[in-house]
Amino acid sequence: MAMKSLNTEHYVAIRYLALPKSERPTVDEIAEEVGVHRSTIFEWKKDPLFETELKRQMVRNSSDMLPDLIESLPKIAIRDGNAAMAKLALQINGLLTDKIEVETRDSGSTDVEALRLRLEAMKAVGSLKKRQGDGVKSDSE
Repeated sequence: MAMKSLNTEHYVAIRYLALPKSERPTVDEIAEEVGVHRSTIFEWKKDPLFETELKRQMVRNSSDMLPDLIESLPKIAIRDGNAAMAKLALQINGLLTDKIEVETRDSGSTDVEALRLRLEAMKAVGSLKKRQGDGVKSDSE
């Protein structure tokens, strides 16, 4: 059953789980700290509310490093010849988007009236064929 809210135990577990692996206590240690079985921690991690808050905490923990990370992207892309890293660096800086622009060119040579007349003629032919299909004969028959 999905959690409706988080309690103190959840927040303590989140604080630990959001740490880098090298700095984080084991799941057993976290479970002992919050007073639950280790399997409960794994169940919590599957809950959408818990997972969302865990991701938020990870972002809060790493926000100080974000400028350094962004600064290093172009250097890594150039050093490693990494196209994906170069693309990410350009996107972060607003120099590359997934935006698609469509350009239309109308030289003014489109004869709208001629198109309208052709459309009306096509409708008339379609109407005539429908009447003939219904067993109604045209005047020319």
